[in-house]
Amino acid sequence: MPEQTAAPVSPALPDDSIRFGLDDFRRMMEALPMCIILHDAQTKSILWANPSACQVLGFTLEELLPLKAPDMSRQSHEYRREIGRKWLHDAVLHGSNMVEWCYRAKNGDEILSEAIATLVPLTERDVIMVQFRDIAREEQIRREMKKLESRLKEFMQDSDEGVTVLRSDGGIEYLSDAGRKLLGVRPGQNPPKNFVEQCLPESRDELLELLTLALPDAISFPLRYQILRKDGAVRWHHAVCRYIEIENDLKGHLLHFHDITDQVEAEEARRRDQASLEYLARHNAMGEMATAIAHELSQPLAAIRNFLEGSVLRIKQSEALLEQAGQIVWGLESAGRQVDHAATIIKSVREYVVRLEQSEGLIDLNAVLEEVRWFIEMKAAEGKVHLHIEPGTQPLVVSCEKVLVGQVILNLAFNAIEEMMAFPEGARHVRISTARSAGNALLTVADEGRGIDAGHRERLFDGFFSSKVSGNGIGLALCKNIIARHRGDIWAQPGETCGTRFCFTLPLVERHN
Repeated sequence: MPEQTAAPVSPALPDDSIRFGLDDFRRMMEALPMCIILHDAQTKSILWANPSACQVLGFTLEELLPLKAPDMSRQSHEYRREIGRKWLHDAVLHGSNMVEWCYRAKNGDEILSEAIATLVPLTERDVIMVQFRDIAREEQIRREMKKLESRLKEFMQDSDEGVTVLRSDGGIEYLSDAGRKLLGVRPGQNPPKNFVEQCLPESRDELLELLTLALPDAISFPLRYQILRKDGAVRWHHAVCRYIEIENDLKGHLLHFHDITDQVEAEEARRRDQASLEYLARHNAMGEMATAIAHELSQPLAAIRNFLEGSVLRIKQSEALLEQAGQIVWGLESAGRQVDHAATIIKSVREYVVRLEQSEGLIDLNAVLEEVRWFIEMKAAEGKVHLHIEPGTQPLVVSCEKVLVGQVILNLAFNAIEEMMAFPEGARHVRISTARSAGNALLTVADEGRGIDAGHRERLFDGFFSSKVSGNGIGLALCKNIIARHRGDIWAQPGETCGTRFCFTLPLVERHN
């Protein structure tokens, strides 16, 4: 029998392997779902297309062979014929070239494709095999995702909530733009590498402990912490933390956080105001008690005075005690003077703390200072402080509630006296003066003490400067409230040589009856 000639096959394979002929390869190419078009490497003309390509483009093989790029591509600048030829020629030069190409089917439908041109040397000629697939759906999804991403960025642009994903050691895996702002990171700056290290020490341990917990899914934990921003500001944050694990993406603790510094400061201000009210209530109660005590003691003192006068009269009338009458009378009269002195003190206390209607009236600030002068002098005498009171020579008529303004003067004076008691007796000086200043009545209390740091002077009136049990002061915060209520201003400044000067002004009433 004549020997049969076998069809050309691929390189030699082991004896037990399947051998494929040219027809087998053709059938496999025709069965591929991937669209394939063969171009001549020299002329770039179409030589063949598999059924998948013909079906997608809507042409038969015979109709497809004479077509050129403009006949089967979108009619736009980026898909013109010379661009297509260059793409195919680059594949000849480099072996392969990929491009995004928009084919046009016979019915006019446009097919956005990812096309790969590959140079394939064949026996008779070199060809360019173009494989393309429809990516219109993928492109649509990509556009929708991009649009969604743009929307989310716009929506989150002005959000006051930051988002970060943290590792167990506090390292930052992800930080949103809003989170960068909350951490004080300016545009162009690198964010901190570790979130926990930005927290203040008292907040750091709690956050680290939370990050080491294996939190169950969907369980969130709230927390509050203080953080030192990159710009040096200390802020309060409130955050909600939960564990997330996104496959092949992010794994760690998701933290949603926002700035609550204003809220914390408001809460603190409310607590201070509440404390001020409670303190003022105790101060008022003290006044009521002092009024009651003054009332109750005035009668016994009057009776003692009567008894002393009666005793002196009887002694002078008794002949038996006449020889010793001088010394006895002197002693009794001295006791009477002390009773008078005690009565004067009680009268002053009663007149000062008696309940008055809370209404303003026109009064000379010098007169207010004179009313509280005795209390200041008594306090200075106890502390062996040299007191210099220098009222202005001109009347300083203001509209005020004299009891409240008097309390402010007492508080400033008592603070100055207590400050000077830390110094040797000869160096203890406090000066109180009044004067006219640019349409205002000015009162100044100056000590020669240690002075107050510039940084502290800014916050002196934000809270109680002194809360000593032994003091009668109502606190610098309430002093500020009282003066502000009377349309005035209060401040502290360094003394001329040393110490501190506390000053307040009240508007003068120029026209009054």
